[in-house]
Amino acid sequence: MKGKILVTGADGFIGSHLVEHLIKNGYPVKAFVYYNSFNSYGWLDTIDKSVLKDVEFFAGDVRDPNGVRVAMEGCESVMHLAALIAIPYSYHSPDSYVDTNIKGTLNILQAAKQLKTKRVLVTSTSEVYGTAQYVPIDEKHPFQGQSPYSASKIGADRMSESFFKSFELPVTIVRPFNTFGPRQSARAVIPTIITQLLNNVTEIKLGDLTPTRDLLYVKDTIDGFLKIAESPKTIGEEVNIATQSEITVGALAQKLIDLINPQARIVQEEQRLRPSKSEVFRLYGSNEKIMKLTDWKQQYSFDQAIKETVGWFSNSENLKQYKHDIYNI
Repeated sequence: MKGKILVTGADGFIGSHLVEHLIKNGYPVKAFVYYNSFNSYGWLDTIDKSVLKDVEFFAGDVRDPNGVRVAMEGCESVMHLAALIAIPYSYHSPDSYVDTNIKGTLNILQAAKQLKTKRVLVTSTSEVYGTAQYVPIDEKHPFQGQSPYSASKIGADRMSESFFKSFELPVTIVRPFNTFGPRQSARAVIPTIITQLLNNVTEIKLGDLTPTRDLLYVKDTIDGFLKIAESPKTIGEEVNIATQSEITVGALAQKLIDLINPQARIVQEEQRLRPSKSEVFRLYGSNEKIMKLTDWKQQYSFDQAIKETVGWFSNSENLKQYKHDIYNI
């Protein structure tokens, strides 16, 4: 893998970190960002301009097949991260998840087939597994559409699988578990807790405290993307990126409270609870396959990663971009 890489969702949380990582590793990058009238490149606008000086930007929408095909021209490979991800928002706007997550992925696959793209990485999510039926969750675990979001990602994954099996398109489905770190969306639990604590809120509003999550630092996630892309053994495969560990939301919240403001306490808020059959109560992923097919291994301990994350949010310029006093769906 030597040629230009298109990264969709480059303006987002994981995508912006991935662009930086690819540049650092000597890869030419085209960043596909969501078109908007403000000419905003999302989180890429916060990165040192000297780092991005050779990046080619393309503003578009993955729901538009023509724009996707134009963006992919001249690219040897594509890392497709663009998606709608918020679970609560998917409850009342499921159509938009089908359009973006399934149809958007289909547009990527069709363009890759036409252009004979050499590698296609499609980003999945641990949410496709639903509540663990066994642990650690490996890639053979059954899929469960416990929310419109997870159902749309299952659809995108299976569409990707079909293009590998039907057309021998060199697709890999990359499945990160619960990624966290600097720049993460306010709709995720760790930014929700940290931003409240750093704004001196003493009653931290959360939903269910009992679910467990396999928390993966974003730097380990993006390293997994690159290691998977560089390994021919991963073509046609679905590959977890996970730490093979778990922590409850309640224990996570208490760790952050102890670290930032021990006087704070947790308050459960009704509007933050998922419907009981939709809540994913246990996520604890297996990383055996990625370690077998690549030389990836977890580099950051949870304690080290959470300190770096809190440090980033503690910067006033970063913190002010988050609305800590509302429920971000």
